Amino acid sequence: MQTKALKDNKKYRQILSAVHMVYRLVNSTYNVKELALRLTRVLCHFIQANSASVYILDPVKQKVDLIAVFNNRINILIDKKKDLERISAKEKSVIKGKTIFEKRMMGLPLVSDDNIGAIFIQRSNHGPAFSEFDREIFSVFAVTAIKNLQLYEEKQQTILGSIKFISKFVEKQGYVSSYHTPVYFKIVKSLAEKLDMSQQGINSLYYASLLHDAGVINVPYEILVKNSQLTQEEFKIIRDHPANSVELIRPVQFLKPVLPIILYHHEKYDGTGYPSGLKKEQIPLGARIMAVADAFEAMICGRPYRRKLTISEAIEELKEHSGTQFDPKIVSVFCGLSSNKQFKKYLDLIASGFNDTPRDV
Repeated sequence: MQTKALKDNKKYRQILSAVHMVYRLVNSTYNVKELALRLTRVLCHFIQANSASVYILDPVKQKVDLIAVFNNRINILIDKKKDLERISAKEKSVIKGKTIFEKRMMGLPLVSDDNIGAIFIQRSNHGPAFSEFDREIFSVFAVTAIKNLQLYEEKQQTILGSIKFISKFVEKQGYVSSYHTPVYFKIVKSLAEKLDMSQQGINSLYYASLLHDAGVINVPYEILVKNSQLTQEEFKIIRDHPANSVELIRPVQFLKPVLPIILYHHEKYDGTGYPSGLKKEQIPLGARIMAVADAFEAMICGRPYRRKLTISEAIEELKEHSGTQFDPKIVSVFCGLSSNKQFKKYLDLIASGFNDTPRDV
């Protein structure tokens, strides 16, 4: 009887330890991708499995958005569409809600109001079979993961609501033209995909597209609409807006990867841009992509101090400043895409949908 009590007490302590471990992991992690990666490592260690994987679903499309894998050697994050499609029938069944408890493989769906994803662990054929207690611990990890993924989702939705509010506020003030164009990000995304940027990088570009000029709310409107040359003091105020944008969103932890894109999207390829005079590959790829998209949009929309250009004229300007203001590789991709039917449609939409707008910062 005493032996059974000791065993039960040991199991109870292990379950508490598992819950505590997951909560510690969550409190030190700032985004779902990192949480999923770290959860796989903790699972392998705690349940002594050979591999673990966490599948996260896109909440809108209900398709697998990413897979985090740990095989006791390396951690892998899979987020490319072609690789996400290579999912076995057994894995698909768990993602859709089926539970699997086999001798050396266990899979649980992560379900709240809707499917969030799935979680799997495996042992090699030479390893011991999973015990009933392993199953209990695994279930504890899965339930705790569900709760915290829900918390992340709710937190991110709240933050994204605030971001959209900031965007709408800036738009109503008439400060920045890029807030007016829903196709702006489609152009940015097309460039990023052609340059083989990861899905995580593209997601960062999405947030950067919304917020890259949010700092202009600190710039006096008369400077933004001024149609004559800026004074040195006025130009200094303009140059401060990337840093102001960064300070505005710095407290949002899951947007940390976005900060370098926002801070450096006015750097120039030859090192003559601002705020830091970075050059070539010192400038983050996302910032170099946005520099090209921003400049193109500014040229075909027109400014108080500059006439509108046609699409072909704007493309010629990009070519002329390739290697100085812009990354030549990105300009080349942009020019190549300009003959693509869908991409050309994006360019036509921007060109046809604008009147004169304030100064491009």
